Amino acid sequence: MTGIEDAADKVLAWGESARRPGRDPVNLPMVRNWLEALGDHSPAYTEVAPPAMAQVWTMGGLHGRRQDDDPLGAMLAVLDDAGYSSIVATDCEQTYHRYLGYGEEVAITSRLESVVGPKRTALGEGWFVTTLSTWYVGDEPVAEMMFRVLKFRPAPAKPPVAPVIRPLVNRDTAFFWEGTTLGELRIQQCGGCGELRHPPGPMCPSCNETKPGWTAASGLGEVYSYVVHHHPPVPGRTLPFVVALVELAEGVRLMAELDVPPDEVHIGLPVRVGFVEVDDELTMPVWRRR
Repeated sequence: MTGIEDAADKVLAWGESARRPGRDPVNLPMVRNWLEALGDHSPAYTEVAPPAMAQVWTMGGLHGRRQDDDPLGAMLAVLDDAGYSSIVATDCEQTYHRYLGYGEEVAITSRLESVVGPKRTALGEGWFVTTLSTWYVGDEPVAEMMFRVLKFRPAPAKPPVAPVIRPLVNRDTAFFWEGTTLGELRIQQCGGCGELRHPPGPMCPSCNETKPGWTAASGLGEVYSYVVHHHPPVPGRTLPFVVALVELAEGVRLMAELDVPPDEVHIGLPVRVGFVEVDDELTMPVWRRR
């Protein structure tokens, strides 16, 4: 048994913590502020408080401190000492037994339900800590909350990948980027009139049909226009570089980086398309001299 499990057994043996009273009775001004923050304009809470506010009445405030017999605080300290330095709430379930009336004094107790681990998660190895809190008015339990957190040791950072400006991929453009992955330059073609267009869109500008299809272009063309980019810096690019608008043999114009020294570019330069794999999910088209 690990030291964490030993500590969990000790905290489980504490049972329910001492009751901690709320700072203020249930009151209408606090309810109004809470409803306003949530955008709730319901007139239903003139006589009773919203049940979901149960936790509000016993919050310690910005400078509150945990009780010595607080089970969650005790287990978080144990896990911190063991190197599980990060935390994220995973789930919470609340049960309400009745509405709270204005002027009622509320107190809270907590006990440890379980500590489960170590578990491997996408965030890193960690332990799930579950507590059960109960709110009382006098000796009457009025609400309960199961609260579970994951206390984890962050996974090692992955090696940095050279940054690039990634294109926006949506249902209108997905076919184009699927094509570049396969080494194809795909151009949108209307399923009604057959018109070719780029950039792609949902409706044909010639016949207004919404039947987008595509065809594979030859990838051959000539430089129609270009710019040499000197500033500002662009992620993943060495300055200066050339961006060219190329008129394809099919009559459509398409813009991409041109893999030619800036002083060798001219209007009418014959080019062909090439493809550069950025990562497993993205392949970019690039123009090369032919």
